[in-house]
Amino acid sequence: MTSATDAEHGPEEEQPRWRGINHLALITNDMDATVRFYHGVLGARLVADLAAPGHFRHYFFEMGAQNTIAFFEYTNHRVETFAKPAGIPDPRAIQFDHVSFNLPDEAALLALRSRLKAAGSEVTDVVDHGFLRSVYFTDPNGIALEASCWVVDPTGRPADYADEGLFSDPDPVPAVLELRQEGRVSSVPKTELS
Repeated sequence: MTSATDAEHGPEEEQPRWRGINHLALITNDMDATVRFYHGVLGARLVADLAAPGHFRHYFFEMGAQNTIAFFEYTNHRVETFAKPAGIPDPRAIQFDHVSFNLPDEAALLALRSRLKAAGSEVTDVVDHGFLRSVYFTDPNGIALEASCWVVDPTGRPADYADEGLFSDPDPVPAVLELRQEGRVSSVPKTELS
């Protein structure tokens, strides 16, 4: 694996100003059911759609300011679907496990849970992960979803790598050890397009 050093990408270089997830593109075989679930049940406003007639349609649902989840529905090409719980290994889930939507507080989390139950959707009780609380459910495509609210919001402030409430891996990967010791990673991987 080839890597670049921080000397090439040092702290003086301006970092990206991330604003959340612009869109996460998933696949559905039934866009209508997807619209009904995301817009109708979750209240995620459908904010845009586009299509390449004969090839696909692509719909975007607002999850927050400048944050969307999007779905492709391919024409004449059904995708094999499967359901898997969040966090449970499955050989069919190559690089995706689940997506978690951010909510402002536990009251909003409980309100969503009630809304899901009222719509006939199965949903877990609130799970306390320490720094965040979550509920888990699936969409009509079998995609594992989570809704979460921060108990301790680690975003928008300097990271405290000594905070065991946020950094609790007893055997962290080398990059985390570098962050703890040096405040930076010593190398970054290069990637290639296929």
